[in-house]
Amino acid sequence: MKPGEKKLPYLFQPGQFGRFKIKNRIKYGACCVSNYNTRDGFITERELARVKVIASTGCGIITNQGAYPDPLGEGKAYFRQVAIYDDKFLPQFEKIAAMIKDQGAMAIQQILHAGRYGGIDLGYCIQPSDVPQTLPHFRPPKIMTREEIRDCVRQHADAAKRCIRAGFDGTEITSFMGYLLANFNSRFTNQRTDEYGGSLENRGRFMRELIDGIKQATPDNPLIVRLNGAELMDKWGGNTEDECFELMQQAVDCGVDMISVTVGWQEAPESSIGRDIPPGYWNYLSERAKKMFPDTPITFGNRLPDPRMANDCIRDGVFDFWEVCRPLLADPEMIHKAAEDRLDEVRRCVGSLNCLSRLFRDLPYTCTMNPALGHEVEPEYHVTPATVKKKIMVIGSGPAGMECAITAAKRGHEVTVFEKSDRIGGNLYAYANNDLARPDDLHSIIGHYEAVAKRLGVEIRLNTEVHAKFMRSVLHQYDACIVAAGARIDHEAFAHLEGHERLIDALDVAHGRVQAGQKVVVIGGGKIGLTVAEFLRKNGAEVTVVEREKRIAGDIKPSFKWRHSSWVEELGITCLTSSRVTRITAEGVAVINDKGEEKFVLADTVLLAAPRKPNHELFHEFEWMIDELHGVGDALIPRGLEQAIQEGFRMGVRI
Repeated sequence: MKPGEKKLPYLFQPGQFGRFKIKNRIKYGACCVSNYNTRDGFITERELARVKVIASTGCGIITNQGAYPDPLGEGKAYFRQVAIYDDKFLPQFEKIAAMIKDQGAMAIQQILHAGRYGGIDLGYCIQPSDVPQTLPHFRPPKIMTREEIRDCVRQHADAAKRCIRAGFDGTEITSFMGYLLANFNSRFTNQRTDEYGGSLENRGRFMRELIDGIKQATPDNPLIVRLNGAELMDKWGGNTEDECFELMQQAVDCGVDMISVTVGWQEAPESSIGRDIPPGYWNYLSERAKKMFPDTPITFGNRLPDPRMANDCIRDGVFDFWEVCRPLLADPEMIHKAAEDRLDEVRRCVGSLNCLSRLFRDLPYTCTMNPALGHEVEPEYHVTPATVKKKIMVIGSGPAGMECAITAAKRGHEVTVFEKSDRIGGNLYAYANNDLARPDDLHSIIGHYEAVAKRLGVEIRLNTEVHAKFMRSVLHQYDACIVAAGARIDHEAFAHLEGHERLIDALDVAHGRVQAGQKVVVIGGGKIGLTVAEFLRKNGAEVTVVEREKRIAGDIKPSFKWRHSSWVEELGITCLTSSRVTRITAEGVAVINDKGEEKFVLADTVLLAAPRKPNHELFHEFEWMIDELHGVGDALIPRGLEQAIQEGFRMGVRI
């Protein structure tokens, strides 16, 4: 037994699922759709390469991403979603099932009909009732007839038979995120007056027929159903939690073999899996399910990224299997690291939801923390031994610099990181200290780099500023230099402004180098300005944000813009958009909007949070001082965490 397995005995203990013996208590969740496949539903080599990595994660049960079961594509939610409505799709599903089972895992195929969110190629969607969309990018609804409902059940049953013929051990259907199964179950989208609508018993009829149809079609193979423990759709008149659990009871009474408890719809006005939700927040839902259905295996994992927490939940009877997906996108080696007692090296899923942001824009999903995700098929993204071993200096210990350093070190290079402050992390450290969501998530990134750098022997020289004089003192000691010195707030852009000398750098406040007062104006409503403004307001200051654009949060990921807008409203932060500061005095700032209206805002502190300017100077200074000179991250163009990690990795993997 490995050392980590001794520390997490419940997580790594074998389990039983029907006639199947499971090597541990970990289920890989289907995790939406990758968008790596063809527009007509066929699986690509890119997808197969990704599945090969998933199969190797060490999970006892692995669920393949959802395939739509109907030839029209009414169930198709994503441009490049895989299909399983015809035998012509079987050969590549056979490859996937074999990959999973070759690694000793139980193979499950999810059947996903998107309902209200489907019909992406058709211009309409199907659902129980004519309930208008609340999100404009979805298609107008078409009501399903009784005959179409029966056809849909038959299509699911036929798809299940194909899954088993392809070599999968079982199947799964899902209501997660508001798909067709949820549309029938929910009072919000099911307003029918026939036998499929009205009472909870009637609304659950479609689900019961689906379960019965699939069970009859595949009587020797288990069926899993993913059901909401909470819809979070109170705003729209959705189901209560009690109704959600009554529907689970119907599924159990129908003989479903496992229930996966999920949370939320795409239209829900509340967050369910973002980093503003504390890990373990939703555990009470799975605990309720386990108490209600002690003889039915319960699997759960919403916003539960830590194997230690999962181990304790299994021990305490909160659930039977830990269902995990996004944490294994962030770090496919997490289960192996847990078994080897190397959890300090795990790349934690920080809940930035870059994956969903891209899916909702019909792009292949990627991960902020895992730069290789989606590129597994490309040799250029593989960490392989360097042909020529080099001595490399990296200037800056932010995410770009540290990602480059550890990747290069994995390849055999000798790497030294130079950091002018007394700790690594760069401006990420400041973000973490001011973040209202989960500061520990962002701090975990820094901890990961510290642990991995130590294991790989990367030397980190703190309190060391690299400039031309220093560079001359180490000439010929290094073969390559990576400039990862980040970006700074561009004070020169405001040098013309009356009173500009009173401007304080927002990053100085974020790092704790400068103390802000009680009446604060923040110039710039992007991620730096909002993060600092929210933190100061949370701690009692009166805060006004001045933003030139029509909207705040312009440089924040689409899936998290709403959260900052909500915080601004909840905290009572004044936002003056389409506005600019015209002068600064000892009493405050004068602001003018795009209509020419002027306003004076009282302030004892004026923070400058935008624009950002890359630290380009080192490129010019070092051009003739070293054989190879490269740059990564904000030192090239100020952007975000994802780009920093991606570029650091790509440089480290090829230098």
